Amino acid sequence: MHFAKVLFCIKQKLQVAKEALEVGNKALVARRYELSPNLVQRWVKAYEEGQLGLEIVSSPSSAEIKRLEEENEQLKKLLGEKRSY
Repeated sequence: MHFAKVLFCIKQKLQVAKEALEVGNKALVARRYELSPNLVQRWVKAYEEGQLGLEIVSSPSSAEIKRLEEENEQLKKLLGEKRSY
């Protein structure tokens, strides 16, 4: 597969990077915009490092996500116990 070199503005890169993070599937977003998956990956990385704008985004690690999910379950149980009285 060959991709022609096209220049994109920061706004377009931000849109694609944000969408890729929201969807959680960079390859799917790359296909939607007819871009190379590696290009989308680079834009997401640049976005996360704050190189595409003023926003700096940190992606939580899988350990952090697991910890938050466990905490969420504990809070749901506590809330359920309080409502049962």
